[in-house]
Amino acid sequence: MTEMLGRAASAGVVLLALSGVLTNTASQESPGSSARSSIRSSILEPASGAFLGQFYGAGSIDQTTRKLGRTPVIHLAYYGWDADWTGSVTQADMAAGRIPLISWEPDHINFARIADGSLDATIIERAKGSKALGKKFFLDFAAEMNGDEAWSGNNAPLYVSAYRHIHDLFVAAGANNVVWAWCPNVTDTPGGNRTTMDYYPGDAYVDWTGVDGYNWGNKKDAKNDAKNDTTNGGWQSFQQVFQNIYPLLAAKKKPILIGEMASAEAGGDKAKWIDDIIPTLRTSFPLIKGVVWFDINKEADWRISSSPASEASFIRMANNPYFNP
Repeated sequence: MTEMLGRAASAGVVLLALSGVLTNTASQESPGSSARSSIRSSILEPASGAFLGQFYGAGSIDQTTRKLGRTPVIHLAYYGWDADWTGSVTQADMAAGRIPLISWEPDHINFARIADGSLDATIIERAKGSKALGKKFFLDFAAEMNGDEAWSGNNAPLYVSAYRHIHDLFVAAGANNVVWAWCPNVTDTPGGNRTTMDYYPGDAYVDWTGVDGYNWGNKKDAKNDAKNDTTNGGWQSFQQVFQNIYPLLAAKKKPILIGEMASAEAGGDKAKWIDDIIPTLRTSFPLIKGVVWFDINKEADWRISSSPASEASFIRMANNPYFNP
């Protein structure tokens, strides 16, 4: 997913997240909320099933909780390089029993300056703030680095050097509560996955492997109603979206996080697409231990409630025991 900072800003991510989180306390969690008491390992891996998460671009946490009858465990929020993501939003998530998923986006940052230590002051400040939080959370630095985001100019060795440098400074600061998620795009910039694992920082630097991927659907071409736009693969099932990258990630034998995902409405049956998620996780993708839905109408209508049928399917899925470990 390209140009995330611009997209997040245009969606009002900070305002939505802040208003939703600050009004949502632990006492407001629904009785069945898995945010209350999920069993988690030292790297937040659930004992069974998978965690459900969300980016709140189409409604606050409170509104979504009322809609779903529960609160997704993981809360995805986006922050620029200079933004302090250890503040009130993250703290409120932790107080309510949610797991923050911090997507740290180094927009306009020269990765050579990260790797050579020129930007250590910012990194160390975030590391100290992370340690002070005192609870586990996911940190996803420079997601989709292999795709159009091209944070390091799609220079894989430079990306790896910068990632390792950040990780090492966090460890040196004692920020051992950070759970490191590495989430490439589902395909590389040229397509396919030939270079995906070139960006992998190494087993000692990654707790969860991950991936961001979408079913873009088929849209009618404005100039020719008979022609379908099959950009980004056209309509794909949940299994088809992730089937090629999954073996590469699974080979690392770590839990896998889908850091962003959603389906378009146009071009197929979105409700069925959602209904197929849990059966596919069980039979084809057992190492996927967390999925995060990108709930917003942006490049396509990714919203949970893009249609009554989509909403009904998502509510069923969200309340399935598989997503309530």
